[in-house]
Amino acid sequence: MDKSEKIRVSVKKSKILLVEDHPIVRQGIKMVVERESDLCICGETDNAADALALMAAEKPDVALIDLSLKDSSGLDVIRQAATQFPNLRMLVLSMREEALYAERVLRCGAMGYITKEENPANVVEGIRTVLRGNIYISGQMSSKVLSRFAGVYASGSGSGRNLMDSLTDRELEIFELIGNGLPTREIAQRLHISSKTVDSHRENIKDKLKCASASRLLRQAIHWVQYQEC
Repeated sequence: MDKSEKIRVSVKKSKILLVEDHPIVRQGIKMVVERESDLCICGETDNAADALALMAAEKPDVALIDLSLKDSSGLDVIRQAATQFPNLRMLVLSMREEALYAERVLRCGAMGYITKEENPANVVEGIRTVLRGNIYISGQMSSKVLSRFAGVYASGSGSGRNLMDSLTDRELEIFELIGNGLPTREIAQRLHISSKTVDSHRENIKDKLKCASASRLLRQAIHWVQYQEC
């Protein structure tokens, strides 16, 4: 080989799929990710159906998923993807409170949680962390998770959890949709369940949050949604 010949090293890029319902946010994430020589965006979408189709077609290494999508909940996408694509690594990027959602997304099959308030560099760090097969959550959240497990182990129960933590993933989804002003029929259509099932969940939520009436539940749900958007 001629010593003057230049040897080009081909760097294999890890493929990232963006599942996010805000175009401006997608564009910002895309700019951050594609500055990295070892990462590339292989697809982007704002809905669950296209997300699952792109996962099958593009075979991304990491899917970066928002919890609020146009046609579904990000939690539902994570659950389905975990079943259909067991080798896919998923990382949640959301505005919602990490303390309430981080453990939920991990249970559903994701490997990390980043809030949109964090530095863009943390997105890249999170992607690389899950690519290595590790969990990515904030240091503060790691301490809370460890403390919770320690408390449950010591007491033998989860009685120290707050009321919002007592809601199941589906109940929390319905609670937020109530807070966004959706009636039972629209909630049922969005979540692909019956109106009767939604009503049953409403009653469970009322009991768990100690709401004496439907109007009290609605007020509390609205306050919760407004708090999440602050």
